[in-house]
Amino acid sequence: MRLAYAQLALSMILVGINVAVAKVLAESLSVPVILALRCGIAALALAPFIAWRWPPRPAMLNLFLQSLFGTVCYNAALLAGIRRTGALEAGLVLAALPAAVGLGAWAVLREPMPARRAMAALLAACGMAVLAWSRASAGGGNLVGGLFLALAVCAEASYALLAKANSGRLGVLEATFWMQLFGGLVMAPLAWGGAMPEWSQLPILTFHALTTGVGAVVLWYAGLRRVPGGVAGIFTSLLPLAAGLCAVLWLGEPLTPGYGAAGAVMLVSIGLATWPSARPPIFTSH
Repeated sequence: MRLAYAQLALSMILVGINVAVAKVLAESLSVPVILALRCGIAALALAPFIAWRWPPRPAMLNLFLQSLFGTVCYNAALLAGIRRTGALEAGLVLAALPAAVGLGAWAVLREPMPARRAMAALLAACGMAVLAWSRASAGGGNLVGGLFLALAVCAEASYALLAKANSGRLGVLEATFWMQLFGGLVMAPLAWGGAMPEWSQLPILTFHALTTGVGAVVLWYAGLRRVPGGVAGIFTSLLPLAAGLCAVLWLGEPLTPGYGAAGAVMLVSIGLATWPSARPPIFTSH
């Protein structure tokens, strides 16, 4: 189980780091071009390692929806949002993911919600509130950008629940390949005619593709095989922490006073969610 927790944590840290990377790319490239190239590079990197067979129809539909929500909608909304705000503010809004995934796992996947997990989701939400208040007091915020980021939260939570529902039907690499391929096919027509990246931008674009499109997705799928969706959702609180640190250390965005305190609260929420407990759940879905 510890390995699964480590996989989920590393996956979200990689995604969080790439919030800052996406901010850099979005300053000079269009959203469709970034997504089409990212998915294409990831699919090419995975192609030699998969068995070339057509997945079952239910699994294929699920993978298409995962790609639509987790690759296309999430990244398009994220890129549109950080163009209007900043990587740190994006991380603040994305801190709503643990509560969104936890509630979705209870309502949609019919997973029970033990007392510890309910408290963990509440703490994650409190951490997000502290971060948001701190950012607002520092003069940050953009309504349109914030709405795009909220849409990104909904899309990523939908992806996490779909991935859990499809867990085990296909191999990890195979599922990741098809998801990236679908994303590339959806975005290619929209990217047609857009300005292509310069040679100097290819290394960072390749890093973005391999870490988010391959590394983070493979680790997330691997961890989900042994962890309930609600517990996995708590690990998404590492995403805004990693995004915020990169925004401060790499992009030079100002650090808000409440960031450290909120980060500690979110880490406590992860501890609560993953601590073994024999107590019965306080909520059950009917």
